[in-house]
Amino acid sequence: MFERHYWQDRIEDAWSRRSVVWLVGVRRAGKTVLCRSLADVEYLDCELPSVRRSLEDPESFLRSVRGKRIVLDEIHRLPDPSEVLKIAADHFPDVHVVATGSSTLQATAKFRDSLTGRKEEVWLTPMVEADRSAASGSVVDRLGRGGLPPFFLEEGGEREMQEWLDAYWARDVQELFRLERRSSFTRFVELVLARSGGIFEATAFATPAEVSRPTIANYLGVLEITKVAHVIKPFTTRRAGEIVHAPKVYGFDTGFVKTFRGWGETRTDDLGHLWEHYVLNELQGQPHQGEIRHWRSTRQHEVDFVVVRHARPPIAIECKWRVDGREDLRGLRAFRRAYPEGSNLVVASDVERPFERELLPGVSVRYVGIDQVASL
Repeated sequence: MFERHYWQDRIEDAWSRRSVVWLVGVRRAGKTVLCRSLADVEYLDCELPSVRRSLEDPESFLRSVRGKRIVLDEIHRLPDPSEVLKIAADHFPDVHVVATGSSTLQATAKFRDSLTGRKEEVWLTPMVEADRSAASGSVVDRLGRGGLPPFFLEEGGEREMQEWLDAYWARDVQELFRLERRSSFTRFVELVLARSGGIFEATAFATPAEVSRPTIANYLGVLEITKVAHVIKPFTTRRAGEIVHAPKVYGFDTGFVKTFRGWGETRTDDLGHLWEHYVLNELQGQPHQGEIRHWRSTRQHEVDFVVVRHARPPIAIECKWRVDGREDLRGLRAFRRAYPEGSNLVVASDVERPFERELLPGVSVRYVGIDQVASL
């Protein structure tokens, strides 16, 4: 295993603001290993009956760990996990808690209190560039194997990914949402991964999954909550010629996308598509990154990602595996004719030192590597 200093620092920073940190991430993203790597923490696995018994009286338990830093791993296994965290936040601020789960805390019935204003949330995405660099693998390895540390380090294949999906259904979906029709749900997940990065039309998934359109919408909501899929809505101010109701849906991990698309060895032609996913993952791994959207027009102009922040002009981002001066930036130009204010970026794998080129008269585009995404 490799050190994940970036995420350790993220948790320490969150603890500097709140005593309770909610660490969310998909199964095998490395939540347990990360928590165990924190300095001076007492680790408690809530899957163990002895740990659950010790937490039956939250007040007594928290009194026994005053002044300590504790990890409550798999906290959703408790009968009322939000009660423990609420008491800790309100009455034991000297106890620093990091609790882990596979979904956003406020989105499931198991949590009776969303702890709004009482917690900091850290989303542990699949491996970001800082992780990839620490693990000493190449970018192509990261794109092909994916960003779940065990898969990246051990080159997990199709069988391991199917086992992951089985565990996801049994331990995340069933425990938190109690869905029926496993075959329809898993078929939907496989289709989302296979069609990742495309425009989402619910009717196109309903027939092969053998469920209704409203059920598909419900399934997609579950994937969003558990961070297995990301819905990227269009950026629009409802100007003429803008697409306003066509979200894109991205699968959570490049390795899974590659496998469920049926790609074997990572080919050069596949890298651009996977790179777009990696850039999205890097954006999602940054704190306060703003809302991520995409832009399309009826004239077939597109911008991969538009980062929207309150009271600030939008940042337009194009993802290119390689740059040679001939890359197609027509979508970026069209966007900036409609929205002149804001910075423009091309994120490419072969840019070591940032540089600028003219996009339009008086408007430039900055070319950066993925390690510069953090400085947006």
